[in-house]
Amino acid sequence: MTETLQSAGPLVRKAPGKWELVAMMAGLMALNALAIDIMLPGLKQIGASLGVEAENQHQFIITSYVLGFGVAQLAYGPLADRFGRKLPLLVGLVIYFIGAVFCAFVPSFTMMLVVRFCQGLGAAATRVISVAVVRDLYGGRKMAEIMSLIMMVFMIIPVIAPSIGQTIMLFGDWHLVFVFLGLAALGNFFWVTFRLPETQHPEDVIELTPKAVLHSFAYVLSNRVALFYTLATTFIMACIFGFVTSAQQVYVDIYGLGTLFPLAFAGIGIIMAGSSLANSRIVGRIGMRRLSHGALIGFVVTNGVWLAIDLIFAGAMPFFVFYVIFAVAWFQFGWIAPNFNALAMEPLGHVAGAASSILGFASTAGSALLGAVIGLSFNGTTTPMIAGFFIFGVIALGFTLIAEKGKLMQPHNPEV
Repeated sequence: MTETLQSAGPLVRKAPGKWELVAMMAGLMALNALAIDIMLPGLKQIGASLGVEAENQHQFIITSYVLGFGVAQLAYGPLADRFGRKLPLLVGLVIYFIGAVFCAFVPSFTMMLVVRFCQGLGAAATRVISVAVVRDLYGGRKMAEIMSLIMMVFMIIPVIAPSIGQTIMLFGDWHLVFVFLGLAALGNFFWVTFRLPETQHPEDVIELTPKAVLHSFAYVLSNRVALFYTLATTFIMACIFGFVTSAQQVYVDIYGLGTLFPLAFAGIGIIMAGSSLANSRIVGRIGMRRLSHGALIGFVVTNGVWLAIDLIFAGAMPFFVFYVIFAVAWFQFGWIAPNFNALAMEPLGHVAGAASSILGFASTAGSALLGAVIGLSFNGTTTPMIAGFFIFGVIALGFTLIAEKGKLMQPHNPEV
């Protein structure tokens, strides 16, 4: 890291140390996961309180937030390229805080969806600018290593968030969950204010004009590697959203886990965090392409086998079988997501804000819509979810083949 900082200029040398940077960026990105996962145990309670009877409609509390989170990323990239990383990030945290507070007092389900969408608009800054900050400071396999460490810490939140939500509701109702989210945003606001300097290099500032913004977006979209890794990431991330929106119904309604639901949910998060840690340790030796391509092939094969077994059991396989195969599939996910993010960003360092915007928009708004298809397809069996994982994995593999001109696991140079 020292070498990278020295080459980046005197301003960047004042950035936090490696582990504080990882913790800070993970904390910012975790605000998004927290806003989704902390309320999973309380979706029914929120829906009942606001007069919603159809169970599948409870998922819209998540979907509306993710859509706001995805759409706003297209704006934060150009803003970060023009005004630097820090100011837009702080503005986003303020919007997130206000949205969380308002959610605690909404009188109707419709208003809840509107305010959740607005909360997502603020959260978008944490995703776009965190990735841009990392790209300002690192490139190649080093970026993949840092992103893996961030993902490892980030995955702790899905592990503990449902338990936090359930614990909060033991002492109050669902309104307190949103108060907790507001306090989390406030804590991150002060951390960034006092500890994060501006990391954008002066020569990378881009004017905020329609022509300049369109030129940046066109540059990103015309890069074959960046575009198709972004599309591949979108379909891989759709699997996550498909699972999150279906998790309570699968674990509670099908398998009857009840209060054990947060533990089952946490187990998969621990698997993914361990996978991300392993990726950070070995990506420097093996390379992003070899690791992620091999893992993607394994992900597709595992989900294909899982789907075949699921069909044999008519969508109700024993929980132990379901969970073991699930764990195997999602361990491989931890070797795909951080490397695909780094591969998409690698050729676009001088337009990191715009690149992070497009990658973030596609991998959240696009993934949320695709994931919602899985969630809304729930029919009382595990088949729609597993079939969705397999189909989306195959599509992601197709986009990866296009990005690499049909040749997988071929390092382009020692750094990637």
